[in-house]
Amino acid sequence: MLHKTLATLALLLTASPLAAQTLTPAEQTAVDKVVADALATTGTPSAQVAIVRGGRIVLTKAYGKQSDRDAARPDAPYQIASISKQFTAAALLLLEDDGKVSLDDTVAKWLPGISGGDRITIRQLLSHTSGLQDYWPQDYSFKAMETPTTPQAIVDRWAKKPLDFAPGTQWQYSNTGYVVAGLIAEKAAGEPLLTLLERRVFKPLGITAIDQDKAIGARFPSGYHRNALGPVRVARPAADGWLYAAGELSMSAGDLAKWDVARLNRSLLPADDWAAQEKPVLLADGSTTNYGLGVSLGKRAGQPYVEHSGEAVGFLSENIVYPEQKAAIVVLTNADFGNAFVSIAQGIAKVVLPADADATEAAKTKAARAMFDALRGGTLDRTLLTANASYYFTPQVLADYRTSLSALGAPTSFEKAGQTQLRGGFVQRRYTVTYPDRKLSIGTFAEPDGTERYEQFLVSPAT
Repeated sequence: MLHKTLATLALLLTASPLAAQTLTPAEQTAVDKVVADALATTGTPSAQVAIVRGGRIVLTKAYGKQSDRDAARPDAPYQIASISKQFTAAALLLLEDDGKVSLDDTVAKWLPGISGGDRITIRQLLSHTSGLQDYWPQDYSFKAMETPTTPQAIVDRWAKKPLDFAPGTQWQYSNTGYVVAGLIAEKAAGEPLLTLLERRVFKPLGITAIDQDKAIGARFPSGYHRNALGPVRVARPAADGWLYAAGELSMSAGDLAKWDVARLNRSLLPADDWAAQEKPVLLADGSTTNYGLGVSLGKRAGQPYVEHSGEAVGFLSENIVYPEQKAAIVVLTNADFGNAFVSIAQGIAKVVLPADADATEAAKTKAARAMFDALRGGTLDRTLLTANASYYFTPQVLADYRTSLSALGAPTSFEKAGQTQLRGGFVQRRYTVTYPDRKLSIGTFAEPDGTERYEQFLVSPAT
């Protein structure tokens, strides 16, 4: 029943007074359509949205239903999951300011018995370069999560296993590292992590944040799950204690946007703390991780962004800040399936960010389409390629591209997929090519220095 009525539910809107007149009527209508379409298409029951423009919050709004009974409210606390990591990192930066801890301290200085603890630093915990095995890589609750746990129990089960790699040599997402970091923060502070954050971050910013384990029940948004294309069902929450410092916070999109405003304005935290959080951590070989301390880093149309998503049982979220454009977009949803949280964020960005940014990216997409058309026609302008890419496109490769791609005819669409990112010194973009009976994926790397020749242009099947 819920799935069949989602198109109607998506039109049930609740706006806060702050939404007023700060977006043009056309922009407001466009934002509403982006959200309503994403909810209806994916079956996601509800979304909260907050938009920051010019360094201030210009919209907070809720769409759909946050439970089987209640319309979504803009002040309801949604589970933000791993977006919480940047708050854990901020707590440790503040403790470093206090002289109570150093991010270059080893884990062994604070906690005994952790694998590699004499070599792993706190900075490596916060940047996912510690080598500690992730205790929750799955996109579902495993059996142990039916039983309440503690941070120490997580550490005892996962942080004492052999390391996946030598500290500092690879990047691999690790919730375990953040649990260890949270325990160190509490030991250095002499108080619970949430108490520290409430006193030093949430209260000063006017943020209402609670432990996600307590954001369950009739007054709170329900999380929803879906098995393949089956009905949308209320998800069974994990037992208490499974997220802790890796993702334990619940708050509204508007409250999370207050944190984004502080980031944009370099307020609350010292400016060098913000800079430290947003500085890409380098691996031992000098390569970048494109990850700072609790945040991912990249570029959209040449403009830098600071981003993190989150996933909890029944919830998906996106928080992305554009420092040079003084803008931010927050999207919180109560579904752990589909890509509504991403498509809404991308759709809103097209509406509210400067038009020149979209024009730049549109030009890159047009150039990629021209390259694709040349390849399927069997021609290639090698002045558009680096020496490496030119080496890759041998006569055999060109023949394979022409033969296999020309047989498909003209595509019905050619679109950019996902965010623009930096990788290996190049600008990385992906595109989706759609035909009536199939899709292709194109992965590109281009020079960032103005010439922007292709270092890579690879076509492959897509699901």
